[in-house]
Amino acid sequence: MSVPISRYPIPAIDDLPADIKERVLAVQEKAGFVPNVFLALAHRPAEFRAFFAMHDALMEKRDSGLSSADREMIVVAVSADNNCLYCVVAHGAVLRIRAKNPTIADQVAVNYRKADITVQQRAMLDFALKVSSDAKAIGDDDFEALRAQGFSDEDIWDIAGIAAFFGLSNRMANFLALRPNDEFYAMGR
Repeated sequence: MSVPISRYPIPAIDDLPADIKERVLAVQEKAGFVPNVFLALAHRPAEFRAFFAMHDALMEKRDSGLSSADREMIVVAVSADNNCLYCVVAHGAVLRIRAKNPTIADQVAVNYRKADITVQQRAMLDFALKVSSDAKAIGDDDFEALRAQGFSDEDIWDIAGIAAFFGLSNRMANFLALRPNDEFYAMGR
């Protein structure tokens, strides 16, 4: 029995607008498969472009105090809190690879407070979860706690931006019933 990857129709790669097709094929060449999120969001090309422009601005930023593993850790923690299977599995795979740690994603997804992470990373995730689930309660004390852990105001913006963006991503993935690719489960193990 074949399980659909989304509640909505998945366009054929050859039918995609040229820019989206180029991006999908580039990801396929690099990863060896096409992550289902690319196929599902291609259903609406303008939103696909906007989504991945924001994703790239947040997740591929190099002039930041956050490492690529830190960024993925935020995604996994927020996605676990939002019960987003797709993002936990997909970004968990990327986290394992970027952190060079086969157990970290599982620990963060189940309970980051008991994971083998640094005090600084715990403070980062505490704030990310507050942005994700209780943003109205953010105050100056949150900034001071993060600054005390060595985060700059720009780093704090990055943490908040990633948490907020993946709140959107999690909600879309859950709405779509987006199925994780089987390939993600074994990556980085």
